Amino acid sequence: MDLIAALHLAAPEAFLAVSALALLLVGATLRPSALVVWVLGGLALIVAAALAATGPLGAAFSGGFVADQASAFAKVAIYLMSAVALLLGAGWLGRLRARQFEYPILVLLAALGMGVMVSSGDLISLYVGVELQSLALYVLAAFRRDDAKASEAGLKYFVLGALSSGLLLYGASLIYGFAGSVKFADIAAAAHAGAANGVLFGLVFLICGLAFKVSAAPFHMWTPDVYEGAPTPVVAFFAAAPKFAAMVLFARALGDAFPGAADQWRQVIIVIAVISMLLGAFAGLVQRNLKRLWAYSSIANVGYALVGLSAGTKEGVQAMLVFMVLYMIDVTGFFACLTALSRDGKPMETMDDMAGLMRERPGMALAMTAFCVSAIGIPPFSGFMAKIYVFKAIIDAGYGWVAVVGLVSSVIAAFYYLRLIKVMWFDPTAGKVDAAPLDARGVAFAAALFSFPVVVVALKLLDPLARTAASAFGLS
Repeated sequence: MDLIAALHLAAPEAFLAVSALALLLVGATLRPSALVVWVLGGLALIVAAALAATGPLGAAFSGGFVADQASAFAKVAIYLMSAVALLLGAGWLGRLRARQFEYPILVLLAALGMGVMVSSGDLISLYVGVELQSLALYVLAAFRRDDAKASEAGLKYFVLGALSSGLLLYGASLIYGFAGSVKFADIAAAAHAGAANGVLFGLVFLICGLAFKVSAAPFHMWTPDVYEGAPTPVVAFFAAAPKFAAMVLFARALGDAFPGAADQWRQVIIVIAVISMLLGAFAGLVQRNLKRLWAYSSIANVGYALVGLSAGTKEGVQAMLVFMVLYMIDVTGFFACLTALSRDGKPMETMDDMAGLMRERPGMALAMTAFCVSAIGIPPFSGFMAKIYVFKAIIDAGYGWVAVVGLVSSVIAAFYYLRLIKVMWFDPTAGKVDAAPLDARGVAFAAALFSFPVVVVALKLLDPLARTAASAFGLS
């Protein structure tokens, strides 16, 4: 395949790369707080999503880059959610008079890395995509340099991220050494009857490195501190698009490179999923800071997504894709609420801050209630439908006990979601709440409406798209 045809397949990534460089020049010649860079960055992400949805399918760069139904599905969701995160960041930082043109460029570079991740066809492109995304996210975590907590969050994320990169590289080197190739197709041929000991060791290290990227337990150490310290719109970004990209990369690496070793890696994924669900449920019980609370909630939800993946079937991957899309919308909506809420100019980030919110800002209280109810998994909200998908997939694969653990975890986690609802609806008010800005309020209300009732209609479109995307992987 010639270079022009290869670049045609990689059009979304090429467009984002050129856009990031162009916006860097634009931002450097204008005022640092120029809004035009933010607007153009959002438009670039929307255009990239359109290119991904309408572009050709195939493999490029000697099989290192794959454009298929799965990558197109993932890229559309990733780029659109990145654009929403950009909208939240522009409003939040603007109100703090801390808007800088580097922010949208970093989001574009992170989205570029995520695009490479979901289109990886070999271990080299996998690592390049992961690191391109991660380097941008490290800087975003510490974007507010005058905030000690943000700087601490960025440093912790960087140090632990370097550890996970080491695990990833070591696993990739073992796989290459024992399989004789970095290409997923060649590795699949070498492990068609199950992974030999050397390849299996490499696969375990690879899984551990990817588990860090999705903040699955016991590789979750960075998540609560980074969520608490990073700027709220950055946390909204962290909790959505990067996790989805890493989960698709998980499915890509396991489904395309190790379909013949499914019985071996399934055991590892099930253990990680069970630990994540239980740890997220129990650790969240003692949290009073809502960003830390939702960090543990995200760990539990990653566990649910891994339940679908651990089924080792196309139906399991489909369930994981549906779950992650619905989860992304809910978690973005929740952090949009936190972005919008303040009292006397101070962000409302603790359980006590939300006391009496129903009396002060009933619309925001209703939206947060919807996200809590959805996270519990109460029908007919989107969280219930998402969990039905993953539990059905793992039961059909013959591991019903994993679904039972998931149900128990949901019941335990319901305590802290219900406690937040109780504080908002019944506790005496803690004081007058500032008016919510239009941008964050709009995102929160739109996400709450999607959680129910829009999700009922959206699933009719999302379900077949996820099924088509899942068929692109090498699982049976």
